[in-house]
Amino acid sequence: MYIQQLYTGCLAEAAYYIESNGEAVIIDPLRETEPYLELAKERGAQIKYILETHFHADFVSGHLDLANKTGATIVYGPTAKPDFEAHVAKDHESLPVGNASIEVLHTPGHTMESSCYLLKDENGKGHSVYTGDTLFIGDVGRPDLAVKTDLSQEDLASYLFDSLRNKIMPLADEVIVYPGHGQGSACGKNMSSETFDTLGNQKKTNYALNADMTREEFIESVLTGLVAPPQYFPKNAVMNKMGYTSLDAILERGMTALSVEEFEEEMSKPNSLVLDTRHQSEFTQGFIPGAMFIGIDGSFAPWVGALIEDLDTRILIYCAEGREEEVIKRLARVGYDNPVGYLKGGFSAWSNAGKAIDTIRNIAPEDYAEQFKLYPSIETLDVRKRSEFDAQHVEGVTNFPLDFIHQHVGELDKNKGYMVHCAGGYRSVAAASILKRNGIGNVTNVLGGFKAMKEQESLPISALQEQTTML
Repeated sequence: MYIQQLYTGCLAEAAYYIESNGEAVIIDPLRETEPYLELAKERGAQIKYILETHFHADFVSGHLDLANKTGATIVYGPTAKPDFEAHVAKDHESLPVGNASIEVLHTPGHTMESSCYLLKDENGKGHSVYTGDTLFIGDVGRPDLAVKTDLSQEDLASYLFDSLRNKIMPLADEVIVYPGHGQGSACGKNMSSETFDTLGNQKKTNYALNADMTREEFIESVLTGLVAPPQYFPKNAVMNKMGYTSLDAILERGMTALSVEEFEEEMSKPNSLVLDTRHQSEFTQGFIPGAMFIGIDGSFAPWVGALIEDLDTRILIYCAEGREEEVIKRLARVGYDNPVGYLKGGFSAWSNAGKAIDTIRNIAPEDYAEQFKLYPSIETLDVRKRSEFDAQHVEGVTNFPLDFIHQHVGELDKNKGYMVHCAGGYRSVAAASILKRNGIGNVTNVLGGFKAMKEQESLPISALQEQTTML
């Protein structure tokens, strides 16, 4: 057998390639199909199955495009009802793959169709289990994403309790756990930075697999500390269930090079957004008025999903030369399938044409500390997550998480000035760009963020508290 984990840091997502005797399986593929097709071609294998652990909410899977290009069968676990051709497997059904096999384990809880896949070698011995969002390293999947009128988050957590104890924990300790996500994903709370482990070690270290924990204790534990999921999650889940446009078609449309004049004309059309994906330092020095900053070199796709509220938004791109296709693919990973073109020549073309530009002031942390000392009432917005703020912050500042900025930006005074900071400088620039878009013109970005600010001796920093959630 050959196994390869294909980990994507931007989404903290793991897809898997499994191969035996010339037959291959892909588990939870991303939207772009090239990595899987190229790997199978290099190894001389035929992709037989595309296994989906559930209807993903945090990204759009590549199952449909990959099936169309390979003829592979899409497989879901019991109770799944996809609106396209797929094999809905029975619990404990065995799928032959070369000399190996994969057993379907129905594990409702994260969602009701959630299933894990147990890989068995040619002797029928369990080798590894692909747990999707049912079990992470150090954590379990949040049970609040598939809540319906007849199914509460407590109900889902109870299902998850049973799934772990009846389907996962009885497996042999040496079985390797390969989860669907790692640290940084919003699908769990306290995931490890490790991307795999033995089940035996997880039984010792993962709170959710504590054999002495009661159902009530488990439910309370997995539900404590959850905050609202990103707004795009239910929209992506619908796309994964209902189907979507081919990525090839999206690329063909989005890779349209627009002159400055054409770009400006497209900007004037309804439901259009200019997206600047350059580095934050370039953005603050000059950008197209009204543009939103989400840097391609940060956690791009999740922030796109959190900050661009409408999946149908007409997105106009300008970026570093040569990265246009990368931007479009990564937009599509989270369901933003309506890029209408990119600015040929990038921001330089715009500024060289004499068009209006905007800027955001930057302030060094030592200068901020001096101003804070002189004017302690200075209005500062800390746009980190609530858990980060609670762990440690500058005393007297306001927590204004970027995750939920659209819900609260209307509460700010357009006639006031605001200092903005995050942990290192990426999120604060995104926040500043949104404040600017909402008519708040007097915005200053604190360079280096909290990491630099807490080194300033004159700033009052709260005592360090243990973080209890990653959300």
